[in-house]
Amino acid sequence: MKTIRTVLFGVGAMGSLIARFLFQKEGVEIVGAIDAAQDKVGRTLDEVLGLKQRVEVAVSNDADATLSKTKPNIVVHATSSHLEDVYPQLASIVKHGANVVSTCEELSYPCSSAPQLAKKLDALAKKHHATILGTGINPGFLMDTLVITLTSVCQTIDRIQATRVIDAATRRLPFQKKIGAGLSEREFREAIEKKSITGHVGLEQSISMIASALAWKLDRIEVNVVEAVIAKKAVRSEAIKVEVGESAGLRQVAKGFRGNKNVIILDFQAYIGAEEEFDSITIAGVPCINQKITPCVHGDVGTVAMIANSIPKVINAAPGLVSMKDLPVPSAATEDMVKYIGEF
Repeated sequence: MKTIRTVLFGVGAMGSLIARFLFQKEGVEIVGAIDAAQDKVGRTLDEVLGLKQRVEVAVSNDADATLSKTKPNIVVHATSSHLEDVYPQLASIVKHGANVVSTCEELSYPCSSAPQLAKKLDALAKKHHATILGTGINPGFLMDTLVITLTSVCQTIDRIQATRVIDAATRRLPFQKKIGAGLSEREFREAIEKKSITGHVGLEQSISMIASALAWKLDRIEVNVVEAVIAKKAVRSEAIKVEVGESAGLRQVAKGFRGNKNVIILDFQAYIGAEEEFDSITIAGVPCINQKITPCVHGDVGTVAMIANSIPKVINAAPGLVSMKDLPVPSAATEDMVKYIGEF
């Protein structure tokens, strides 16, 4: 039976979630795994992922050797949020002629934020007949692809606002720590200065993708400084208690301007104790659009699905660096994955 030969590049927190899901997918064969963490290298995937069934694939820290040996159709890449950090990894993958779907947020639309790296990746991918996509739940869908799709029913558009509010108490502990939950205001500011809190990566890329889809030439994009969401009452998750006056999490806003007019606003909020979780998109235009998903789409679950469901579309796409706006309308691939793919 034909299968999609798949290599995992990164089996950390998110990479492991994706891997466990792919093991359940008919038509997907995981033939290799790559990770730099010494506590994983040499161990088999069932040990690393905590699977009940035995998996003979062992984690390697030698990407070239693994890719040469396994000759994958696609590499599922989940290592870092920043394009500069992952560029060497992506380059090594496509030189082997393998397609890539990645969780790297800055890869979702790097044409404006990192144009030189984007051009080099695009040229390299085309040279080796490979396709590269960066995607996830956000960036990748909620604050860009879904926004772009909703604009298709509009005759005119004046302004777009997308807001995402997450109750961090329902998320993983590393995420709660990443957003500064439980810190004092001083500790939160210090964490920002030390860059142990970096805010939400991808807002600039989402704005650029929306503008490109609408053929809007933006004069500038402003990504505001990350703000602490200060608790007005004591709140807690299973692991973190937040007292009044402490940081419950963060908020970050980004804006795209045409002249002096603010035409795209992205508002990301994640904090313990949010009274309502939601994803909302408001388009001021003809007609006006007011869309709201409540509770908000779960970030981890949604990212795993976006990565897995994008595999057929990436394999079917023309070579090069692509974004979600360049691919067919996203959809679930719930059956045998090979059914969604032509000859490959």
